[in-house]
Amino acid sequence: MDKLIKNAQELFHVNLGGRHVMSLITYERELLEWNQKFNLTAIRDTEAIRTKHFLDSFSCVLAWGANPPHHLIDVGTGAGFPGLPLKILYPQLKLTLVESVGKKAMFCQHIVRVLGLDSVNVIHARAEDLGHKPEHREQYDWAVARAVAGMNILVEYLLPLVKVGGTMLAQKGESGPAEAQSAEKAMKLLGGKLQQILPVNLPGVADDRFLVLVHKSAATPPKYPRKAGAPMKQPL
Repeated sequence: MDKLIKNAQELFHVNLGGRHVMSLITYERELLEWNQKFNLTAIRDTEAIRTKHFLDSFSCVLAWGANPPHHLIDVGTGAGFPGLPLKILYPQLKLTLVESVGKKAMFCQHIVRVLGLDSVNVIHARAEDLGHKPEHREQYDWAVARAVAGMNILVEYLLPLVKVGGTMLAQKGESGPAEAQSAEKAMKLLGGKLQQILPVNLPGVADDRFLVLVHKSAATPPKYPRKAGAPMKQPL
């Protein structure tokens, strides 16, 4: 854990105290245990979990600096990344996790219970359905997704959930900048505008990584998102 503490501080100015570390150790242990039964993530060793899950989740801090989200929605969260490590970091954060795969949503609920986290809502649903519900539509100051879909698909999942003036954050691999540029028309259609692309450096990870930030400048037209499956079949 010393390496994770050092990297989090040096790369993202994230200070991990004793309580954070204890929570992350518990999270890691539960993830390894559940993974043997349910195949929640392809990353199975401790070192990789710390770098490719925990540290990668903390990289989101580069997007907001000293002004963390008040109400964050994490779409396609899988085993809780990046949402749950960010909640461990920011106890005041109101967090909604969205996951369409039942066993992954169940694991997230389990971790929330085990760690005693409050103000976390785990929803077993698809983003397209959630985007039309009044209690979720344009209710979040930040919406985040990591490795869920191409950018022109992702904007239709996320932007309907972001309030005007809020931000969508996509954690992307090396294709991030190209994807962001090709999705600019889709962003505009949904009320968004490409704001910034930030490079992320993870120790021991050769692939380039990026944070793509999209500012929500206008309301999303009522017909979006289209019905479940449509954004994937016919990207904007």
